[in-house]
Amino acid sequence: MCGSGLSHSTVGMVGLGRIGMAVAHRLKPFGVNKFLYTCRNPKPDADLIPAEYVSLDALLNQSDFVIVCCSLTPETKNLFDIATFSKMKQSAIFINTSRGGVVNQDDLLEALESGTIKAAGLDVTTPEPLPTDHPLLELENCVVLPHIGSATEETRTEMAVLAARNLLAGLKGQPMPCQVQL
Repeated sequence: MCGSGLSHSTVGMVGLGRIGMAVAHRLKPFGVNKFLYTCRNPKPDADLIPAEYVSLDALLNQSDFVIVCCSLTPETKNLFDIATFSKMKQSAIFINTSRGGVVNQDDLLEALESGTIKAAGLDVTTPEPLPTDHPLLELENCVVLPHIGSATEETRTEMAVLAARNLLAGLKGQPMPCQVQL
């Protein structure tokens, strides 16, 4: 499997929070020429990369790689649809590490099959995991991984300890250390 290199490329980050910043910092040593980002507001920490705050349209038009690291909100649900993909370079590679709901997967399939964009890498999908007969899994220009960001022994141990602490606190009638607010 061969693909495009990061050296001398423009990388567009959709979302530059904690995860977006971590991704950008990890990409810097690969010789990225320019980082662009878009999100609700400019980020003061973006200067550490350095990354330029631009509109979504500018990011889509200029980026060789579009990496999605934003939250799933009513504003970002299905943000990436056929209209969005059509604003990207034909040579662009789309990467989603955010949430599956940020992408209209039928439109992504169409964009990949028609050559509207070059390729996609998906760490998240809707549903998760995709059914084994899903057409995205058949494409040569789409790589789908299981959502494996937490698949380290250390992270899974921390998750188990946290769950046990929550369980014990609940059994004792105490507030849970990490309670999800519903």
